Amino acid sequence: MGPVEEMKPGNQTVTTHFLLLGFAFHGKMQLLFFSLISIMCLAILIGNSLIVVITTIDPVLHTPMYYLLKNLALTEICYSLSIVPKMLAILVAERKMISFTACALQLNCIILFVTCECFLLGAMAYDRQAAICHPLHYATMMNRDRCFKMAIGSWLSGVPVALGFTSWLFTLPFCWRNTVDHFFCDVSPVLKLVCADTALFELLIFIAIVIIVMVPFSLIAVSYLRIIHAVLQIPSAVGQRRAFSTCAAHLVVVTLFYSTTGIIHLRPKSSLSSNVKKMVSLSYTVVTPMLNPIIYSLRNQEVKQSLRRCVDKCLLRKPMAVFSPSR
Repeated sequence: MGPVEEMKPGNQTVTTHFLLLGFAFHGKMQLLFFSLISIMCLAILIGNSLIVVITTIDPVLHTPMYYLLKNLALTEICYSLSIVPKMLAILVAERKMISFTACALQLNCIILFVTCECFLLGAMAYDRQAAICHPLHYATMMNRDRCFKMAIGSWLSGVPVALGFTSWLFTLPFCWRNTVDHFFCDVSPVLKLVCADTALFELLIFIAIVIIVMVPFSLIAVSYLRIIHAVLQIPSAVGQRRAFSTCAAHLVVVTLFYSTTGIIHLRPKSSLSSNVKKMVSLSYTVVTPMLNPIIYSLRNQEVKQSLRRCVDKCLLRKPMAVFSPSR
């Protein structure tokens, strides 16, 4: 294995590469895991890309809910592409290396996209609350300008956090150890390699995580409490079911996302083993982004109908081109 550090005067070392341990699979198990993750990655790209395409080209889906869903799908694509390709590479490579710069860039992207997803889920909860609790004022409350600002705000919310903490972490001195016990460059495993006192860094990033996670989660909780109160005022059971069904997909996605990310990031020094943490991380980096488009399409008739219309248009264009009469 090649060198991962360069010597500087005064016996100091500069880390140039990190070793990602990833998953300890070998032989057939390694091939099976590689194939499974590859299929899931393909499903993430296809499923979320379909959501982006149909919400863009179908005028029926040009509504606030689907505009925010399109941004969520874009976030999932970007998030997965920042982790999965490298994870697949280290699964089959003998040299499970990632450069210092690539590690910093990967961590920066992860913080950015996770923050964006948190705030987008909060915005989507507010959208559902406005639709159910204030149907007569929904068009005003969720106008095009407000939707755009909510989406842009979600994307930009993670920029200062990602740049600030990534720059700070990677300017700290690293010890001779360079082994990251994970399948990607996350804050906690990289922080363990730092030689300096990290108490202030750990405190501030924990505060940042609590704000990033809890502010949108509080908005989601308040929104759903108001939704439940409004739905219970509906006299008919059919009306109640119809109102709840518009929130079901979002609620499932929120549960999947927060139940997994909270375990890892809100309990950074938990007693969970390294392998358990890796499997939980795998669930929100691969499984949840794969399930999101499935959840939204299976639970949503409008998405299903839009997909059928898009397929029908594609199928009808070909016969028209083939059988068009010649002049």
